[in-house]
Amino acid sequence: MKRSLLAAGILAGALSAAALGARPALAQQSKVGDWTIEKRTQDTHCNASRGYKDKEDENRDYVIVITYSDKAIVIVMIYDGWEWDKVGEILRADVGTDDADIMKRAKWEVMDKTTVRGIFEYDQSIMDRLSKAKRLTLDFEDDDEDSIEMQIPRAGEALAALKFCEENRK
Repeated sequence: MKRSLLAAGILAGALSAAALGARPALAQQSKVGDWTIEKRTQDTHCNASRGYKDKEDENRDYVIVITYSDKAIVIVMIYDGWEWDKVGEILRADVGTDDADIMKRAKWEVMDKTTVRGIFEYDQSIMDRLSKAKRLTLDFEDDDEDSIEMQIPRAGEALAALKFCEENRK
């Protein structure tokens, strides 16, 4: 869960100029399955996050955080099997779900050795595809070893709760 809070902090920095505290207080928090929907006091947007360990992948941690505004969709993915070398490096990856491609050659920024962040112009079709997905995949160019498939069950319900949080944030 600490990784989830770290990812939420990284995410908030992308959309807010507010300084981040070490463990910020939550103004609102709710659960949808194993997703956490939260609005932290210093953030301007709500976050939906989900973390899990994959027994079939050496019990490694997987975390995804999604937030959006009317201008952007931000997705942060953390995988403790990654070992990125250069913070700030821009990677290219095809993004897809279990049944649809979302975008080709999308830009992902390396945040630290286990974290990447994608910031995309808001597009309702992306949100629609995410809401129907059970898996989100990143297929990095020329790097099959670091490509990833992240499980996102109940994403539609989590994104609906995220939308409700966004519409009712104060």
